[in-house]
Amino acid sequence: MARGRTVVVTLLVALVLPCIVASIRKYTVDDVYKFREEVREMFQHAYDSYLEHAYPYDELRPLSCDGVDTWGSYSLTLIDALDTLAVMGNFTEFRRVVQILTKKQNFDANINVSVFETNIRIVGGLLSAHLMSHRAGVELEPGWPCNGPLLRLAEDVARRLLPAFDTPTGMPYGTVNLRHGVPVGETTITCTAGIGTFILEFGTLSRLTGDPVYEEVAMNALLALRHYRSSIGLVGNHIDVATGKWTALDSGIGAGVDSYFEYLAKGAVLLQKPELMKMFEESREAIERHLKRDDWHLWVTMTKAQVTLPIFQSLDAYWPGVLSIVGDITSGMKSLHNYHQVWKQFGFTPEFYNIPQAEVGTNHEGYPLRPELAESVMYLSRATGDPYLLEVGVDILRSIQHSARTTCGYATIKDTRDHRLDNRMESFFLAETTKYLYLLFDPENFIHNRGQHGTVVKTHWGECVMETGAYVFNTEAHPLDAGALHCCSKTKDRPFILDLDSFRGETLQVHQKKQNMRRQIEKLNREKQLLELKLKQLTERSGAIAKLREKLTSLEKNNPIKLPFAMGDSAKKEPVPQSEVNVVKTEHLNVGVGQVVEVKWHGNAEGDTVWHTKSESKLDEENATKEKKDFDKKLIVSYQTEGKTSKTHKTDDVDETIQSDDRLETAFESIPHFDRDEDVRDKPSKSGDTIKNPSLVSESSGSGLQEVRAQPDVSGVSSLLDALDSLFSTEKKKGKKEKRAFDPQDLLTQIRYHPQYFVNSSWINAFECLSCDLQPFLQRLSMSGEFFSTS
Repeated sequence: MARGRTVVVTLLVALVLPCIVASIRKYTVDDVYKFREEVREMFQHAYDSYLEHAYPYDELRPLSCDGVDTWGSYSLTLIDALDTLAVMGNFTEFRRVVQILTKKQNFDANINVSVFETNIRIVGGLLSAHLMSHRAGVELEPGWPCNGPLLRLAEDVARRLLPAFDTPTGMPYGTVNLRHGVPVGETTITCTAGIGTFILEFGTLSRLTGDPVYEEVAMNALLALRHYRSSIGLVGNHIDVATGKWTALDSGIGAGVDSYFEYLAKGAVLLQKPELMKMFEESREAIERHLKRDDWHLWVTMTKAQVTLPIFQSLDAYWPGVLSIVGDITSGMKSLHNYHQVWKQFGFTPEFYNIPQAEVGTNHEGYPLRPELAESVMYLSRATGDPYLLEVGVDILRSIQHSARTTCGYATIKDTRDHRLDNRMESFFLAETTKYLYLLFDPENFIHNRGQHGTVVKTHWGECVMETGAYVFNTEAHPLDAGALHCCSKTKDRPFILDLDSFRGETLQVHQKKQNMRRQIEKLNREKQLLELKLKQLTERSGAIAKLREKLTSLEKNNPIKLPFAMGDSAKKEPVPQSEVNVVKTEHLNVGVGQVVEVKWHGNAEGDTVWHTKSESKLDEENATKEKKDFDKKLIVSYQTEGKTSKTHKTDDVDETIQSDDRLETAFESIPHFDRDEDVRDKPSKSGDTIKNPSLVSESSGSGLQEVRAQPDVSGVSSLLDALDSLFSTEKKKGKKEKRAFDPQDLLTQIRYHPQYFVNSSWINAFECLSCDLQPFLQRLSMSGEFFSTS
């Protein structure tokens, strides 16, 4: 019986296998090239439609034949499609678009953008186009690939994204304003993919420019996600970047998470960071243990691994391609077979597919021309050469041509069940879908070079080899040449030589000296302005005091009541006995050069009113009349000098010193300059009152004296500015403290010296990159000014 059963099984296999083999069509080389040209025409139709009907808007609306801004109003489709032109060999159009883009100085705009989307589409697209400029015949600047207009634009955009990473956890916000940083009131909730999808673009940018901040903030964000994973090794869908608390506990490989896993694997390859591959293997082990069911990957809770959504998402289709990168072809092919069956069932892969019920997910019926399935097919085809994968690619091509083509481009499939259309063509159709299909049907493309040939690029740090096929695609299908990352780093056997005749750059040491000199000049200017302001106030104050002295002298001469002291240099006299209970007003006045005058206004106990004035007031006729009337009520004024002083200075001498511009300039040149931001004298007083009269040190009413708030002392001062500070007291106005401008160096310091997560090694120890002693900070446009203010 056992032998009979064996025969039956053998016969069944013999009958079934020919059917399976017969179902796979054999394609000739001519067939493949025919499909390639069909894809080229598909791209050209969509691209021309965008230029004719939508440019300079972000995206084309293929049903209404017009354009719309979606992600930031920066001609997104044009930038996203640029390297596809190079992949397809249209170098003439590539150069034309580069000329258009390089006329743009920067991306300064008061608009809020997605940090994630801007990075993968704009930064990635510009970097890829920059690295393909040599092949496309673009006129290169000296120092390429470490210099160039597209690199400057990419850095300008990335620099505007950096404020998003300034969070307690190091994980970025989801939205940033290109001019002002993180918007006020921006939510701290970000999806996992929005946190872990920066290492490719930012790592490339750091290696090309020598500025480590980009790679380190991206790496720090990845370490943060690893730090906050669950006890079973899974990550959730959304997290609070301020606290590290997960707000969506569903764990899967699809929407909201997908490119995080992708960038761990690809980042390890592109940047040669084994720690990233270790992180990927840890994540993959948890995925295979808790998410996988019969070659499908479901959604589960990140803490208990309980199934929450038994669905396949269209975005899941990237996973077989990632598995091919790490060498697991068998698992990748099994998953791709499942995904292809869904495609054949509907003609497309819907956004959500309910696996147990084999039907489209409610409210997720569409297909927005996504590239993920074509991406995995291209990767696995390169790895295996399996003709079955060509068949999958043809199915994708036929479906799009049949159902999505319109007069003005290609439209999103609104419902995969009846193939109704929606009025949108996202930029990734030209950046990804058409590119992956083209590469699938073009086995001789330069992207597929397996290292048999390359281009030697001579730089000021030695030679590097590019265009060898060492391309790593970012999640928007922008290929980054790994060979270029070695062009901008020094080698141990070749010293750094800066040729100023052919290289328009500067060393880091010179750059830092210039920056320090500029900061010192700005500090000197601030001190000079403050000095001039204080001298102006002191001059006005001295004039007011002089008028007060004249007034008191006049009172002394015309009034039969004797004052307790004489004016000027005359000898002191015994004070007139006067009860303190009759003191109705006491003022302490700075008169300059270390003198404080105490003025007491004594009222006659029998009088009804008391004469009162402010020292800086100009007496007009009305005041003079009131003064005479009040004086008749026998007002007694006494004054005395306080503070550290050994002799009396004449008013004329003070004015002469204050008004001497020559002496001022000489004194300013000799000031020992220092940072006065933390000067305690600039801090507001507890009372918070602003002194309106700059000569008035203190005043009190009624009996008793108020403590003098500033005693002048010119001994032991370190600068003329300090001496002026000692002559009078000023207070800052109460109000909200001005927010400091964002500084990426501060962010880098937080990461390096206050690590919340483990750090494998510093930039200096890990790489031979020239960001340390000899890195020429190229005169990139984005480095010419200060970082924008976030106030």
